[in-house]
Amino acid sequence: MDATLDAVGRGGPAAAPTGTPPCAAAAADSPLRGHPRGEPGPADAGRASGTPPPAAGAAASGGAPADPGPTRPTVTELRLSAFGPHRAAAFPLGPVTLLTGPSGSGKSQALDAYRALAALASGATLREAFPDPGARVPERALPDGGGRRGFRLGCTVDGPCGPVRLDLAVQAEPVLRIAGERLSQDGRILLTTALRDPRRRTVEAAWFTGGTVGVTRAPMPDDRLGTGLLPLRVAGSTAGQRRVLAAAEQVVVALRSVFACDPEPGRMRAPVPAGEGRLRTDCGNLADVLRRTRHECGTRHALLARAARAGCAGPVAGLDVRAAPGGPGLVAAVLDRGPGRPATGLDRLGAGELRFLALALVLLTGPGVLEVDPAAELLSARQALTVLADGLDRGLDRRQAAELLRLAVLCGGRGHIGLVAAVGEDTAGTGRGVPGVSVVDLSP
Repeated sequence: MDATLDAVGRGGPAAAPTGTPPCAAAAADSPLRGHPRGEPGPADAGRASGTPPPAAGAAASGGAPADPGPTRPTVTELRLSAFGPHRAAAFPLGPVTLLTGPSGSGKSQALDAYRALAALASGATLREAFPDPGARVPERALPDGGGRRGFRLGCTVDGPCGPVRLDLAVQAEPVLRIAGERLSQDGRILLTTALRDPRRRTVEAAWFTGGTVGVTRAPMPDDRLGTGLLPLRVAGSTAGQRRVLAAAEQVVVALRSVFACDPEPGRMRAPVPAGEGRLRTDCGNLADVLRRTRHECGTRHALLARAARAGCAGPVAGLDVRAAPGGPGLVAAVLDRGPGRPATGLDRLGAGELRFLALALVLLTGPGVLEVDPAAELLSARQALTVLADGLDRGLDRRQAAELLRLAVLCGGRGHIGLVAAVGEDTAGTGRGVPGVSVVDLSP
C-alpha cells in the first residue's frame, strides 16, 4: 500500500479528507509520499545518491546543525492535518496553553492526539495509543479502492537540537497500522518510513547516515513509532547518525514527559493506604501524596496551603494528613482550620474544591511525585513536564480557575512544567488577561 491514499471523494468536494493522506507538508521526494507503482519518483534519485533530500519548503541545510534551542525539550506545536474534526490545523503551544471553543469543536480530540503521541514515544503500540482509531478518522473521509481510511498528526519539539518535526500517517481501516512517519530538522529528512507491502506487518524505514553510506534502510514494525526505535538501530558512529539520534532523543524525551490529569473527586474522599506517594491520573491517592510532600518539600507544601486558602471555602491554616480508622496504614487528608477550630476532612469538601486541590498539587510538583515515566537516563532538571487537563475548570468557580492559572504561570515560568488544557469560555476570558497564558480558540 502506498503511504498516500489521497483522492477526491467520488463526486464530493475537494476539501473532503479521504483515506490516509500523506504527512503534513510531505515532500515529493519523501517516501511518505506515494508514487504510482513501477514509476520512479524523486525519492529514487535520493536512493541513488545515498543522501536524503531536504524536506519540502526548506532550503537544504548542508548537514549544518541548527542553532541550539531551549535546554529542556518542549513540544511547541501540535499539528492535526486530518484528525477527527480537525483538518490542516496547527496549534502553537506555550508554557500555559488553553484550548477553548464550543462543544464539538475538537478540544478533547486535540488533547487525545497529544496523549497518543506521548504514549507512542513511551513504547506503546498503535492499538494502545488509539483504542478507538475509527473515531480519529475525519467524518467525511471516504475509503480508497482498497477500503483504506486513516488520519494524520504530528508535532514540533524544540530543544538543544533546535526545532525537530515529527509527522505521522496512520491507516485506521481495515487494519490499524502506520502508513508513514517522518522525522526532520532544519530542512533535512532524518527518518522516513513508508508502508510498501500491505501483506507484511512492517514498514520500509530509511534514516540519514552520512559519510559514504548516506542512507541506511531496514524494516520496522508497522505498529510502533519508528523514532522511538532509532536508538536500538543506530550506532552513532558517524556525524549523521549522531544527529539522527540527538533529534530522536529530543522528541522522545519531550513526549514522554507528559502527565494526563483528570481528578475524580469520588475517588479522593476515602482514606488510602500510605504508599510511595506518586499521584495517579485520577488523583484518588491525594492524601498519600500530601503525606509525602509535607515531609519532603516544605516549600511546595506551603505553596499548596496558600493555594488552598484561595480556592477552598472558609479559613485554611494549612494541610495535614492523619492516620485514618479502618485499618493499619490508612491515611486521610484534612484542612487545618486554625487554632480552636476542628479540622475538615477532605471527604467533606465539595467536588470543585477537591478538583482544585488536586490540580494545584499537580502544578506544584514534578515527575518524581506524579505517576509518569520520563526518560530515566536524563536528569530531571533537563526535562520539562507537560500536564494535559481536559476540562481543567470543570466544577470550578472563577476564583479557583484564576488561581490555577496563576500557579501554572508561576511554575511554567521556570521551564520545569507546562500546561495544555481544555477550558470553557469564562476561564479562557480570564486567561486572555494573564501574561504568559496563550489561548487557542477552536470556534468555527
